[in-house]
Amino acid sequence: MSTGQPLPHDSAQLHVTGQARYVDDIPVPAGTLHLAFGLSTVARGAITALDLGPVRAAPDVVAVLCAADLPHANDVSPAAHDEPLLATGRVHYVGQPIFLVVARSHRAAQRAARLAQISYAPETPLLSIEEAMAANSYFEGGPITWAMGDVDTALAQAPHHVSGQIEIGGQEHFYLEGQAALALPNDDGACHVISSTQHPTEVQHKVAEALGLPMHMVRVETRRMGGAFGGKESQGNALAVACAVAARATGQPCKMRYDRDDDMMITGKRHDFRISYRAGFDGQGRLLAVDFTHYTRGGWAQDLTLPVADRAMLHADNAYFIPNMRIESHRLRTNTQSATAFRGFGGPQGVLGIERVIDHIAHHLGQDPLQIRQRNFYDMASKGSNSPRIRTHYGMELRDFALPEMASQLAETAQYATRRAAVAAWNRDNALIKRGLALTPVKFGISFTLTHLNQAGALVHIYQDGSVHLNHGGTEMGQGLNQKVAQVAAHALGVGLGAIRITATDTDKVPNTSATAASSGSDLNGMAVAQACATLRQRLSAHLAARFGVAESEIRFGDGQVQAGQTTLSFAEAAASAYMARISLSATGFYKTPDITWNRQTGRGQPFFYFAHGVALTEAAIDVLTGETRLLRTDILHDAGNSLNPALDIGQVEGAFVQGAGWLTMEELVWDATGRLRTHAPSTYKIPAASDTPAQFNVVLWPQPNGVETIHRSKAVGEPPFMLGISAFLAISDAIAACGGAYPALDAPATPETIRNAVKAQATHGV
Repeated sequence: MSTGQPLPHDSAQLHVTGQARYVDDIPVPAGTLHLAFGLSTVARGAITALDLGPVRAAPDVVAVLCAADLPHANDVSPAAHDEPLLATGRVHYVGQPIFLVVARSHRAAQRAARLAQISYAPETPLLSIEEAMAANSYFEGGPITWAMGDVDTALAQAPHHVSGQIEIGGQEHFYLEGQAALALPNDDGACHVISSTQHPTEVQHKVAEALGLPMHMVRVETRRMGGAFGGKESQGNALAVACAVAARATGQPCKMRYDRDDDMMITGKRHDFRISYRAGFDGQGRLLAVDFTHYTRGGWAQDLTLPVADRAMLHADNAYFIPNMRIESHRLRTNTQSATAFRGFGGPQGVLGIERVIDHIAHHLGQDPLQIRQRNFYDMASKGSNSPRIRTHYGMELRDFALPEMASQLAETAQYATRRAAVAAWNRDNALIKRGLALTPVKFGISFTLTHLNQAGALVHIYQDGSVHLNHGGTEMGQGLNQKVAQVAAHALGVGLGAIRITATDTDKVPNTSATAASSGSDLNGMAVAQACATLRQRLSAHLAARFGVAESEIRFGDGQVQAGQTTLSFAEAAASAYMARISLSATGFYKTPDITWNRQTGRGQPFFYFAHGVALTEAAIDVLTGETRLLRTDILHDAGNSLNPALDIGQVEGAFVQGAGWLTMEELVWDATGRLRTHAPSTYKIPAASDTPAQFNVVLWPQPNGVETIHRSKAVGEPPFMLGISAFLAISDAIAACGGAYPALDAPATPETIRNAVKAQATHGV
């Protein structure tokens, strides 16, 4: 059995020895040129003069291109055709590309790009939610509202109420490998692009569009990425298109990579949100009605703002049955970087909104937050599919909901009650260091909400010596997808993992790929590879059954051997026999996710194939004088179904939690009054380091198989545990609440300044 084993990442040795090749490591042909963008220095306005003479005269510059020089489409957007590669007369944010420098070295291109003389007629930029609202600056023309039940009546009749607002900051992806691409022109006019992208087919489409070519003339290859987290789903388009256009113009290979400052100035971030809420509930804290308003700052171009905002709405319930709920979502256009996909894709913002409500209710009633959560969980004890208590606010029936059992188990094994009492005792005795505790759940839907993206293909070859080569449509960004898929193939063919080789994702081998996103990589591509292997196994079985005069049911594969009745062959011998008999040993596989339907306008349907679950208990401490924090301990119980690889999955859970906690506690994006991003480098933007992880960090996988038919009954694990970081944020809030006074109403990220201000606001605290 190759699946279910805790095997290391397939490139682990290459990673730690520095031998793993990324785009910038690939040896390039002689004469390769290097690219850099010239960027806008104002957030909004018209370009009144553009003198590129000094740029063209700079040392080692070969060409300088502006929008008028582009041969065909000037667009790098994922869908809306509203994001020009190079500005066309107007600029919309500080950092927008205006022209493209092609030079003989990366340094020469960078230096020349700063020499342009550009004049603007600046206009007042729209930077804040208030400014965008006042200007009616929307995507889709206005807010979207989904509703279930009679919210106004239920709120009016509820015996208890809370209301409030939370500001939720964005987040920089901060992948270790920056954005990069390399374009190699072919002698027949075709183009080979090597790109650090999560979405090779989208890059293929955008390059073909930019060159005026059919897609079969563009080949896109992605071996691996040094991290992505959603930031390479659409943001890599610009570099790939720029390289392809420059390669066409010069006839030479062209390469582009962003320096870290440029990367952070040009590319999009996680969407920052403001969530306002009103909630009505009974004396036990059971929710009767919730009215949410989501404000989403989308930046200057649409990018993926609409589906991100949709997913925030879809996860506004998280784990809780809310009989009456209304969500009004404002998708706002601003003069900042175009916000884009980021791990969780809007789900974390939606989950944090309802978790704030639950926490506020517990404080209002003076009751334990975990008890309030447990009372509001969806009720799987309700009988029959017509029970409203097992249907979400968008009408989807829950068929698998493990959180009541998971929360109870974690509370017991991590000694929640004992530690809650110990925290209370500590806070009574300590004035300057306060501790807090929070146990939070996540229920995260797995599937693309754009239905047609829920498909994948694979190509598998068996060679006559028994070795196996495969390609699939997913991309490897450090998460271990290729190792998991190799394990699936080894299991299906009954061979050892050493017999399997996966090479770069390549649009020449597997066409029409979906992005490796939405936590769907293993689900989709694992199934496609299993289908291809099943086809090959059937061909081998039919051949061997005929050769040895046995029924196909008597053919057995396993341990690198094939049993045909009383005859045992090695897998290599079986492959050679099939080859000699002229049996095809190459097959494609295809998978599409079943049972999903979704209407985003009405907010109704079954957008997800299943849900992944998790619970986290975090204990934190704050210094009330400085606002500094420490995560003392985190215990996680996470639902990965029948894990394909527990070692990789636990690693994903650990990393996701730390990244989620970083988003909510220290990662702060700051724009000044002119729209310039001031946190544009590691010196000003802080991500979690090893010392910021919990001193005690315990992760256990929930050992129950997926209730629906996924690959080996596993569950996606990329995005769901990111939201477990909310437990760290609410543990800090709990510590602030121990200072006394009103509910802390902490905003995210909970930086030392934010925490210190929240402590000062606690009326009864004397510091």
